[in-house]
Amino acid sequence: MKTASKAPLSRDDAADLETRILDAALVQFSKVGVKKSTIEDVARQAGVDRVTVYRRVGSRDDLVQAVISREVATLLAQLAAMPEHHDSIEGLVADVFVTVVTRWRTHAMVERMLAIEPERVIMKLTVDGATTFTMCVAATASTLERAVQRGLLADTDDLMTRAEIVCRIVHSLVLAPHGTAPLRSDDELAAFAHRYLVPVVTGARG
Repeated sequence: MKTASKAPLSRDDAADLETRILDAALVQFSKVGVKKSTIEDVARQAGVDRVTVYRRVGSRDDLVQAVISREVATLLAQLAAMPEHHDSIEGLVADVFVTVVTRWRTHAMVERMLAIEPERVIMKLTVDGATTFTMCVAATASTLERAVQRGLLADTDDLMTRAEIVCRIVHSLVLAPHGTAPLRSDDELAAFAHRYLVPVVTGARG
């Protein structure tokens, strides 16, 4: 007698299951970091078995990358709407900069990992982070293109390069937050953006 096989998940059910797993991984990594977390821990948190985690997402490193990529994508979607709320490029650049730096500074998972296993964060955002960085540059360039369309920024053929320079600066500040520039408050971050990032974005020459 044949055993009835499980019906395949619908696309929506599969997406919901993956979301549940990533949510569980985010909670787990935020609590104890990645090194002390196992696939079993994430599976238990998500209410599934470990095979399901492997099948839907992959290994622990795959989970870390998937969680980071999802968090980055969520933030970039928020940034994409910002040009509609500003009447000047200075205000837009400052808003984007303050939002990005503050979001990563206060992100529970990033805080935990930087505190107990910074080498893993550095690897994920540098050597293994090409895809994530490319996403950031493309999204920043898209934001600048929208600023051009709204008349906030003069059109130019090197928007992608300007976007990449800004992303590299932000990337560095996230990975190495301690320096000589006072960047603790939103006002200090905004002042930094006005003085140093706006000229990069606008192509202003001193």
